[in-house]
Amino acid sequence: MAMALRCFRHLQSLLHCSSLAVARRLPQAPAGCPALLLDGCRQCDHRVVLTRQLATKKAKGKGQTQAKLNISAALVEDIISLEETSEDMQAVVEALKEDFNRNLSVRTSPGALDHIIVMTKDGKFPLNQLGQISQKSPQLLVVNMSNFPESTAAATKAIRESGMNLNPEVDGTLIRVPIPKVTREHRENLAKLAKQSTNKSKDALRKVRSKSVNQVKKFKGKVSEDTIWLLEKQIQQMSDGAAAEMDKLLAAKTKELLG
Repeated sequence: MAMALRCFRHLQSLLHCSSLAVARRLPQAPAGCPALLLDGCRQCDHRVVLTRQLATKKAKGKGQTQAKLNISAALVEDIISLEETSEDMQAVVEALKEDFNRNLSVRTSPGALDHIIVMTKDGKFPLNQLGQISQKSPQLLVVNMSNFPESTAAATKAIRESGMNLNPEVDGTLIRVPIPKVTREHRENLAKLAKQSTNKSKDALRKVRSKSVNQVKKFKGKVSEDTIWLLEKQIQQMSDGAAAEMDKLLAAKTKELLG
């Protein structure tokens, strides 16, 4: 009799634990279903319950980071192209890299003038398409405008206003460009320009992010609120990653410029 009573109590305990486990367990997607973060699956009729537990109090604690989202692009392609958003953000980063390499260098080489855009009566042209650029000495660049002499004044103005701290001198169809000595003040000015360029790039990045978020918000009422929320989080994470890459580029360039 005592043995039967103990078994009955043990059975009650097992049933109680089992019911708690079932109550606490979230619905799961079927095996092989990629829709782990979204509210539906295109391959089956099962529905997956979304939870916003990606950033719990524990995850937000000191020294801990929030779980990274990774939404399958194929599952949201009717709402937004995450691949295009990523490409647009990366294009902003690459443009900043190019700006650093072309415009912000302690030493000026002939190639540093190639990108300068000259406004002529026939339109806009890179300086290297209008004149022959050469380096006569470490402190002097020369632009020969004999092929397009009528654009000499425009090219001189473009060089002066390029933001490279250059003061060109005109001698007929030759434009002499003295290279300023590398002083501490010059280095600090270049570092300030690098910071300004980075801020402009971050503004461009925010525009890409806002455009993408607005695209997602157009589907409010058509898809679940949690899907909208997850996509906005995904876009924000992509933007944060691009901004962090810009900060690293700025730190490296500042170190280079300040020596």
